[in-house]
Amino acid sequence: MRTLIWLIGIFALAVGVAMVAGLNDGYVLLVAPPWRVQLSLNLLVVIVVVGFALAYALIRIISRTLQLPGRVAQWRERRRRARAGRALNDSINALFEGRFSQSLKSASRAYETGEGSSMAALIAARAAHALQDEPRYREWLEHAAEHGAQGEVARLMTEAELAIEARRFDEAAAKLATLRAGGNRHIAMLRLEAQVASALGRWEELVQTVRQLRKHKALTDEQAAPMLRRGHVERMRELAGDGDALAAYWKDIPSVELQDRGLIERVLPLLAAVGRGELARKQVERLLDERWDSGLARQYAYCAATEGDVRACLQKAESWLPQQSRDAGLLYALGQLCLNAQLWGKAQSYLEASVQHGATVDAHLALAHLLEKLERTDAAQGQYRAAAEMVAGKQKTAVALLPA
Repeated sequence: MRTLIWLIGIFALAVGVAMVAGLNDGYVLLVAPPWRVQLSLNLLVVIVVVGFALAYALIRIISRTLQLPGRVAQWRERRRRARAGRALNDSINALFEGRFSQSLKSASRAYETGEGSSMAALIAARAAHALQDEPRYREWLEHAAEHGAQGEVARLMTEAELAIEARRFDEAAAKLATLRAGGNRHIAMLRLEAQVASALGRWEELVQTVRQLRKHKALTDEQAAPMLRRGHVERMRELAGDGDALAAYWKDIPSVELQDRGLIERVLPLLAAVGRGELARKQVERLLDERWDSGLARQYAYCAATEGDVRACLQKAESWLPQQSRDAGLLYALGQLCLNAQLWGKAQSYLEASVQHGATVDAHLALAHLLEKLERTDAAQGQYRAAAEMVAGKQKTAVALLPA
């Protein structure tokens, strides 16, 4: 349809031009002594139009001819870039597929073309590292560093990540410090910092980093809890022996992190060792009131630091007893509290009940010490033997689980 419209238009224009030319009787006289040329006006118009067209075509041909070397160079550059792009894509694809030798070769070709040289060098470095080719790994890192600011963040992140894989944590820490000094603080970097802090025992740094990851939703509460627990426990172990520092650290832990029962179980003995177990008493009672936990209840005796604490804890623990009368952990804690209160008869009853409903090495030993104090040596020896048998049984089980 469009072609038909164009044909109709061209024919109409031709008819119009023919009609105008037929009505035009004008002429043009050109004088260049001693010559005189007389032309019809219509012919002159045709000559001018055709001459303009020929001149324009000639100029275009000359221009294109002069531009030909540049166009050939551009075509070659486009082809070079296309080959480099394919080589770079092939190297990335091979790296993710685990074909590290092929990835290294493709990255080398991409680097030689100069297209994406910094990225090609980093891919080659990763492939060489995966091949455990340390000389080439270092060589490609040097090539990546030659490009200065171009890809510097990617290079430092790559070096830090690969250093962590090789367990060179000090080197990784130095690279991450450089990134941090440059104002970088993204999630991938925070993940690496958490690994480095954990490996180097920088527990406060680990806790702060995990909190930031959780804030940015890079870690769920379930994922963050074990890391926070380890950071808090190890830091408090470092502070063990300094009651004031330990208490100050405990008070700085946010309440949401104190919902971790595993954390409470591990730090209660540390607090009790410096006589500050009462700091955790209300938290332990709150957690046990919310949901019963025999393991946490077993630690409850650590919350009693003074005689007044012992009486208060004993009263609270006995209030749980009607609902948890067969819980070995609670019975053990009651036995320990009665020992602290010098209620020997009740302590013996609770410890014997704990052994009956769920024997543990600690319960047998606590009962044995009490029986010795009560000068019941034979009975105490029986408890010592029971504890030794339990330890031996656990050792045999552990040996049996070792791989052949």
